[in-house]
Amino acid sequence: MADEEDDAVLAEEGAGSSWLATVLSWGGTLALFAVLLVVAGRLRAPALDGKAPDFALTALDGTVYHLEELAGQTVVLNFWATWCGPCRLEMPMLSRWVHAHPDVLMLGVAVDDTVGPVRAFVRERDLPYPIVFDDARVQAAYGVTRLPTTVVIGPDGRVSGAHSGVVLGPELDLLLP
Repeated sequence: MADEEDDAVLAEEGAGSSWLATVLSWGGTLALFAVLLVVAGRLRAPALDGKAPDFALTALDGTVYHLEELAGQTVVLNFWATWCGPCRLEMPMLSRWVHAHPDVLMLGVAVDDTVGPVRAFVRERDLPYPIVFDDARVQAAYGVTRLPTTVVIGPDGRVSGAHSGVVLGPELDLLLP
């Protein structure tokens, strides 16, 4: 009788460890997937070394942001478009990230062909960072060919990192100077 009880306990433990092994394998798979996203995002990112290309971008509220006037401050440029599904997907995360990093200036660089859809899109959302409009010159200067693309410029005016594709908060943290 004791042997049967021991066998039943072992069977339950085996089932538990099987469940745990499954969870751990999924966790490992998810971790590997996250690492692959980070690596792929860095590999696809524009190759930007050295001083960041200068820009003057006008926000939807009329404020003009000149890179030279932002010296001494970390600036994140997030290139996006209203029609870009992955861009829409990352916006809530970027909003949370901005709230957690009040010392960093995030500029959402809209690359749509016209301002109207951008205004309507932004009006529907409560984005906590300025949305600026690019006529494709800044996008070209930064070598952006995929959306979304995020570029981080350090307080010294040099590019500290770039990522193409949906960027996660921890990845964005790693791009900071």
